[in-house]
Amino acid sequence: MTGQQISASPAQIKRRRKRLADERAEARLYRKLAQRRDGNDREILNALAEAEERHIAHWEGLLGDEAGPVGRGGVRLRMLGWLAQWFGSVFILALAQRAENRSPYDVDPDATPAMAADERVHEEVLRGLAARGRAQVSGTFRALVFGANDGLVSNLALILGVSAGGVAAGTVLLTGIAGLLSGALSMAAGEFLSIRSQRELIEASQPNYDTVDVLEHLDVDANELPLVYRARGMDPDEAQAHADDVLARLHGAGRKRAGGKRAGQISRSTALRLLRGGKPGDAVAQGGDDEPDVVGSAGGAALSSFFAFGFGALVPVVPFLFGLAGWTAIAVGVVLSSLALMMTGAIGGMLSGGPPLRRGMRQLAIGLAAALVTYGLGLAIGGVVG
Repeated sequence: MTGQQISASPAQIKRRRKRLADERAEARLYRKLAQRRDGNDREILNALAEAEERHIAHWEGLLGDEAGPVGRGGVRLRMLGWLAQWFGSVFILALAQRAENRSPYDVDPDATPAMAADERVHEEVLRGLAARGRAQVSGTFRALVFGANDGLVSNLALILGVSAGGVAAGTVLLTGIAGLLSGALSMAAGEFLSIRSQRELIEASQPNYDTVDVLEHLDVDANELPLVYRARGMDPDEAQAHADDVLARLHGAGRKRAGGKRAGQISRSTALRLLRGGKPGDAVAQGGDDEPDVVGSAGGAALSSFFAFGFGALVPVVPFLFGLAGWTAIAVGVVLSSLALMMTGAIGGMLSGGPPLRRGMRQLAIGLAAALVTYGLGLAIGGVVG
């Protein structure tokens, strides 16, 4: 053993074993995620696993013969590993991103500055991988979370307000079901129109693909193509230089096609990038067919809103459906709704990479506050009407 290993205290050995176990668990996590992906994503995740192997070697070197049985890593990492094996979705990437953010290497005396820097870089890598998934599910996910939350809060508030007015349990049940159906239909219609309108606005701002067909016929010395790029934010000199480059590329492609050395037309994604102000080889961020759909499907969002609102609105009605009445039904409804509010908040936190418990508590506080205000108004109105 080295002098460092001999002088290590039991507490140091225990901490080092924990770090080693966590690094091994992270390496397994990335390899499991990689198995469920392909192409560039798989290479990136496997590279992260190889980076964790460097950290594993560091802790194994410090422990030496003291390594012994180190366990399987923390509960959080083991759970992520299990989820990654079966799902491998954006939620797992977001949780893994948060795990990298919570790295203790900044304050661990046995960790090197390079290891701490690695963990920060790993977080950014996972943030980039998760960003595309977040963009793809953002519309439907928003409809799900907002729909469930709206259903919970609005119907819980409605039921509490009506109950405070002193009406019979049957009336409360009928009111809750009516609130569920009317709210779910309203949410679905609103989401459908909102997403459809948003998509139409975005499509109206996209370049016209047909314009590409005439670009190579422009007079190289006299044309208004630079104005297109100036209208999209370039300064005059940059717009002129870019227009000259685009025309040179297009005329060159046209000559090759005419000479029989190159067949086919410019691709749609390349054409749209040219008109946006990008170059044929630019990344997806400049636009193109493979750019993530950040709006989502109007029909999908509408259905998600309908069922999410319906599920949320059903929760406070459940006690009345089972024949409960009075304070018992109200108490059970509040408890069930509170759990559901925390769940929707936690799911939102997981997707965004934020703390799930904190997001869940925030959702709970806002939802209960709205319900209590409505309950107070119901008491006041019931007293006046009564």
